[in-house]
Amino acid sequence: MKFTLSWLKDHLDTTASVDEIVEALTDLGLEVEEVANPADRLTEFTLGKVVKAEKHPDADKLRVCQVATDEGEKQIICGAPNAREGITVVVCKPGMYIPGLDLTIKVGNIRGVESHGMMASEKELELSDEHDGIIELASGEVGDKFVDWLAENDPAKVDTMIEIAITPNRPDALGVRGIALDLAARGLGKMKPAKTASVEGLFDSPLSVSIDADAATDGCEVFAGRLIKGVKNGPSPQWLQDRLTAIGLRPISALVDITNFFTYDRNRPLHVFDADKVKGDLRVHRTKGGETLVGLDEKEYTFADGMVVISDDDGVESIGGIMGGLATGCTEATTNVFLEAAVWDLIQIAYTGRGLKVNSDARYRNERGIDPAYNMQAMDDATQMIIDLCGGEPSNLVVAGDVPDVSRAYKLDTDRVQSLVGMEIPAETQRATLTALGFVIEGDMAHVPSWRPDVRGEADLVEEVARVASLTKLEGKPMPRVTAGLPEQILSPMQKREQVARRTTASLGYNECVTYSFIDKAAAELFGGGDDATMLENPISSEMSHMRPSLLPGLLQAAARNQARGFNDMALFECGAVFHGGEPGEQENILTGILVGRTVGKDIHGESRGVDLYDAKADMEAILDALGAPTKLTYNRGTNGWWHPGRSAKVGLGPKKVLGAFGELHPKVLSEMNVKGPVVAFAIHLAEIPMPKKKSASRGAVTMADLQAVERDFAFVVDADVEAVNLVNAAAGADKALIDEVRVFDEFIGGSLGEGKKSLAITVRLQPTTTTLKEADIEAVAAKIVEKVSKATGGALRG
Repeated sequence: MKFTLSWLKDHLDTTASVDEIVEALTDLGLEVEEVANPADRLTEFTLGKVVKAEKHPDADKLRVCQVATDEGEKQIICGAPNAREGITVVVCKPGMYIPGLDLTIKVGNIRGVESHGMMASEKELELSDEHDGIIELASGEVGDKFVDWLAENDPAKVDTMIEIAITPNRPDALGVRGIALDLAARGLGKMKPAKTASVEGLFDSPLSVSIDADAATDGCEVFAGRLIKGVKNGPSPQWLQDRLTAIGLRPISALVDITNFFTYDRNRPLHVFDADKVKGDLRVHRTKGGETLVGLDEKEYTFADGMVVISDDDGVESIGGIMGGLATGCTEATTNVFLEAAVWDLIQIAYTGRGLKVNSDARYRNERGIDPAYNMQAMDDATQMIIDLCGGEPSNLVVAGDVPDVSRAYKLDTDRVQSLVGMEIPAETQRATLTALGFVIEGDMAHVPSWRPDVRGEADLVEEVARVASLTKLEGKPMPRVTAGLPEQILSPMQKREQVARRTTASLGYNECVTYSFIDKAAAELFGGGDDATMLENPISSEMSHMRPSLLPGLLQAAARNQARGFNDMALFECGAVFHGGEPGEQENILTGILVGRTVGKDIHGESRGVDLYDAKADMEAILDALGAPTKLTYNRGTNGWWHPGRSAKVGLGPKKVLGAFGELHPKVLSEMNVKGPVVAFAIHLAEIPMPKKKSASRGAVTMADLQAVERDFAFVVDADVEAVNLVNAAAGADKALIDEVRVFDEFIGGSLGEGKKSLAITVRLQPTTTTLKEADIEAVAAKIVEKVSKATGGALRG
């Protein structure tokens, strides 16, 4: 939406500067996109007077002029036919930028004669298209600023243009008067009374109008028209041409310019038919499909079934509320004109405009909403302007349909407004604000003005008060604490656990991924899913047909994309939900990480190596430790089918309490996912880790042992498939108070042990806390260790 400062002042009595207006508009929600001030490019130019003008010695059409300027007399060569002695001109000195020529003028030499500048035409200063001669001023003194002369004698030439962005909920701001209302409510001036007219018809209109039944309910609500005979169409007055030119519209003729004026001035699209070209009466109806019309833009449009148009006896003459037809358009030969104003259905306008791919100022406004209550008054106002500018005699109005009743009111709870906005706005100020915006306040009810279709409830009243009061004045205030002292933790224990899991994994060098919860059926089947329970009823694509049963498919797809682009070494992780069914509760949050490629880049020391399952195991144990999992864990075989059967393990607190798994992924799975292996991974069931019993964040007291520790070695013969960690855990559990550490230091297979057997040697560290250990104490603990290990693993002490 574009308008000029002088146009705004037709409605708003204000002394505010352009900067103040621009700042207020943006703060009110009418964001300013551009401010164009023609005076900015004219500030350097000054007035001069031609003292002497002689013919150029070597060119018949050139004049050698002596021009008086504020810097003394200068010699300027000029080829304009009106360059002569005694005229007041606009001087452009060397070094000045000429906008119309897009160049910076310099001292020139024209056929042997020096020229120190130029005298400008209106086109060269981008004031108009006039370039037949230089500017001649009827007044002004040498040295005066040209912009000052324009501001006093021809202000339209330096009128500031402002362009604002209009959101769909503010159609009232598509008229200059609607913008002025907002500024007046903010306090930047007072509204001037609207210019209204009352026109009495002198005769009955020979043209009548009607709305067919198929368009009366949701096509056109009211259609009003009036014949004005004996008009004289021609160029519009200069003030109107200046208004339209300033906002980028091309003046056409007085009749057309008047309709454009009301479109921008009051957000009231109008249309004028050349009445002599209309055959019969006008009717509003829906098309049957196939009808055609050449619009005012000289393009032919073919209508689909159900579009709303205006027709006469010859056929379609106008696209209702969007664009008129060329056949009945007004020209300079028009003497009888039929003026039309209607209220159209918003949805119908949008449907027709999109279907025909036609954009116009009328469509832009009609599909957002105009003021239906102004429809009949607009007829009188526009009629009066036509009579004033073109003459003519008006007929009585002809009307089809009824002006829609859009009256409504909502309760204004001033206390509630202050509570929601968070500012102290007195009740009187709230009422005054709404009144200034055109609302009518009766008691605690606010009646909405007819030009504000966006106000649909009490919440909108709050918004109106808040934006006029300006949220820039809102001061931040801390929320009062519900309880005294330190506030309680906001995150739930599980949310906190997920946060710690993400941070810990990232600190280990992994990059976090966020993948889709939907995967294709083939990938889901590789990881134990892909059944009907997790199938989406309406997937967005065939590659997203099932809920993921694991986080590994998404991570492996990310790895494959990276490998395809030359990135072969990576550490990726994701923390998110996996789905074991389609019902509530059949999902859980899992932390999963993968390692691909080598541990470090190639180096001269040979430290680079391929990742293995122990890298995944070490990272998994570090994360479990950060999450507060018990230190003594069990490691068992029997992982799922997507893990390597001999290079993976389940981690838990026993055979039934599984915390996760780690190891190498199965080569067949990697082949199906197009990933170059090997790939090692870990997965942790976050909800399975026991919550800490101690709620306090403080640590316990440190206990320092001051007695000598004792170490004893044991060697046990066990079956070859017994996990070493289970043996270590069994030994550690023999005396939890005394045994400080158990570690494996040797493994032996073969020899006299026989087939299917192995020997595991462990060191047990005993740390007394009260008294020094005696031999009998040590022997008693040793016996317990042997008994525990034998019971847990079936092994025996090696002889």
